Amino acid sequence: MATKDFDFEFYSEIPNLDAALITEAESQLRELMVGHTDIIGASVAVEELTGDSTPHRYEARVLVYVRPDNVVAVEKEETAELAVKGALDAAERQIRELRDKLREQSR
Repeated sequence: MATKDFDFEFYSEIPNLDAALITEAESQLRELMVGHTDIIGASVAVEELTGDSTPHRYEARVLVYVRPDNVVAVEKEETAELAVKGALDAAERQIRELRDKLREQSR
């Protein structure tokens, strides 16, 4: 099966963010596309929440453009890498649940 077009954006103002994390995020999202036509793109954003009330805290937001409903997952962790991985896992779980729900409705 040929790989269809997939719009992927990764936004971060965190200096020295590991480029492998960006590649891993895109790969994990592309794996969700295998055998499906519902995902058309995704956006990942990471920001540092560090401040007086939240020292060493990062937030990652993953938005996956899925037909018929988009999926959003947000995770806060002590490192940017953990936040991104957690948000990706949560988004994947939501997409699988959405697909199961749609599959049940079509029966």
